[in-house]
Amino acid sequence: MRVEIPKLWLIVLMLTLGAASCRGHGEAPAASTPPPVASAPAVASPAPVLGSGGDFRTEDEKNTISVFNRAAASAVFVTERRVVVDYFAGRAMEVPAGSGSGFVWDDQGHVVTNFHVVAKARSVTVTLQDQKTYPAEVVGTEPRRDIAVLLIHAPKGSLSPITLPAPNGKLEVGQKVLAIGNPFGLDHTLTTGVISALGREVDGIGGVTIRDMIQTDAAINPGNSGGPLLDSGGRLIGMNTMIYSKSGAWAGIGFAVPVETIRRIVPQIIRTGRAEQVGFGIRIDPQQRIERRLGIKGMVVLGVLPGSPAEKAGLTAIRQTADGWALGDVIVRVGKDSVDDYDDLYNALDGKKPGERVKVEVVREGQHVSLDVDLVVVQ
Repeated sequence: MRVEIPKLWLIVLMLTLGAASCRGHGEAPAASTPPPVASAPAVASPAPVLGSGGDFRTEDEKNTISVFNRAAASAVFVTERRVVVDYFAGRAMEVPAGSGSGFVWDDQGHVVTNFHVVAKARSVTVTLQDQKTYPAEVVGTEPRRDIAVLLIHAPKGSLSPITLPAPNGKLEVGQKVLAIGNPFGLDHTLTTGVISALGREVDGIGGVTIRDMIQTDAAINPGNSGGPLLDSGGRLIGMNTMIYSKSGAWAGIGFAVPVETIRRIVPQIIRTGRAEQVGFGIRIDPQQRIERRLGIKGMVVLGVLPGSPAEKAGLTAIRQTADGWALGDVIVRVGKDSVDDYDDLYNALDGKKPGERVKVEVVREGQHVSLDVDLVVVQ
């Protein structure tokens, strides 16, 4: 069907199309402003993809990995064995009874661990990082500081001694720490945290308070005992000793024996088989039976050894009289430390050196008397 378009409408339509064609191909009118130039859209960099070969670890992660790789060879696995009697079979046998951690002290084969790790052991073995196990001899212990030194006969090339910091280095609350050990009998395990507090006092297995302990939130679980606590440089700052938890599992608080205590005591044990203790030549009762019976604060002097610094300084001991026994001197202060009991006396003398002179304050017949006394190594 054909549609007839009036000529007038046809002319208007042609004129309209012509104008549109001129605007599309001709120059823009002079009065019009040039169109703005659009900027090129920003091209986003592709997001890193794990596994593409890039290293996306933080500096802290790199430090942690580096410390573990260097120090893990110094950490060892300590296993104690005890004798168990099978009454039905009529025989006794040695069986593994517990485990802990430790660290290589020197290339002579000395290994340091906690006293409580080996305290009841019939025999002890030490496993190095290469998974080779060696029988260990207990060289000596210091129960009052929960320290034990073992000796294994391993090739020097397989021994990697722990790195010690400079003497009397400063520790600060908040600094990063790393604990390496064998919790629950697992292979080398690393936990990290910070120093939570310094100068803590903890009741030790040896019957006296262990002072100046490091408190950390790095996870310390059963089996970590005796392992090294390290700083971010991989240097020893303490020996993981115990956790503060009623359940026996890590609860956010752990304690470590400070490196300065270890540095002082371990060479003494290696040299003589025991830790050196200084004193001034008196006999006392660590159980404090007289003190408790009489309600006395301080340490009663039970005896003064002939020729000792105590005798030279004029200390007097308990003595028998016609009416019974009479108290002599009661030690109430050593240097700046007050002495209420044996724990105080031991810690007041701990860390001091033979030949050092200290001021000892005693109560004598109700009067306070101050004496200068030289210290010597005592048995």
